[in-house]
Amino acid sequence: MSTSARARANARASRLASDLVGRFRAVPSLLRREVARLRRDPLSLFGAIILACMLILGVVGPWIAPYDPWEPQYGSEGALRLKPPSAQHWLGTDNLARDILSQVLMGARVAVGISVLAAILISFVGTLVGLTAGYFGGRVDAVLMRITDAAFVIPSVPFVTVLVALTKPRMLNIILAIAFLYWRSAARVVRGQVLSLKERPFVKAARACGASDFRIMIRHILPNVLPIVTFYAAIGVQAAVMTEASLSFLGFGDPSVVSWGKMLQYGFATGAARGAWWWLVPPGFMISLLVASVYMLRRAYEDIVNPRLKRR
Repeated sequence: MSTSARARANARASRLASDLVGRFRAVPSLLRREVARLRRDPLSLFGAIILACMLILGVVGPWIAPYDPWEPQYGSEGALRLKPPSAQHWLGTDNLARDILSQVLMGARVAVGISVLAAILISFVGTLVGLTAGYFGGRVDAVLMRITDAAFVIPSVPFVTVLVALTKPRMLNIILAIAFLYWRSAARVVRGQVLSLKERPFVKAARACGASDFRIMIRHILPNVLPIVTFYAAIGVQAAVMTEASLSFLGFGDPSVVSWGKMLQYGFATGAARGAWWWLVPPGFMISLLVASVYMLRRAYEDIVNPRLKRR
């Protein structure tokens, strides 16, 4: 390698290192900005706290469960089938004498795992499509937006149900099926924001200085669309929880795991809804609480998606 080529390679490596350092230094300021955004809306802050508690519960739930959620419980009179809440079983037992509290705690991991992974995939695909379409425009924009329009035509829950039914009802298939559809709204909104951002003076200045398209997209445009990405990541969490619960309630959930939707499905299938309220209320309450916390968290970012809300 010649001296000039080595010098150019060293310069590129130095610029890349400085970019990485700059991004890591910007993380605390981004976190402070998001915390300040949440503090402006107490309801959003409350939703963020509930969501954080749900995430913690999803991690530690299996370790703090008092019993094995699959094992029947026995007492002096035999199997404790459909027993109401007691000191021994705080949320009672189901028709197979399994502890409801242990199932709820185990189901938290499933709900959190599906929602987080699906939200990451939805945000990644939506951001990638929207950023690419908005920045490059032309034929790239036309092709990607026609694909997005086609995705909007597909009904969500029926399509996911058919897709999971044709494949194996496993958690990975459910997550991929959810992410396959729900990226479309994020892609459209991110594209619209990028169309505006790429005409801003700071982007034109970076282009005039010789910055590559990839550098402009990642360094200058992406940080400005992150609040929108956060908003649609929250929507992804909400959609993933509701879709998984719907699939499990319809009998298309993963049979190898305990989920809140599957608890509801078993409860209604056995007729426990008529008397064993302790079997249905806990999973239904947890689903509602998780969805409500995401809705409250979204309030802090609604003015970004709809700027007219800032005037109110």
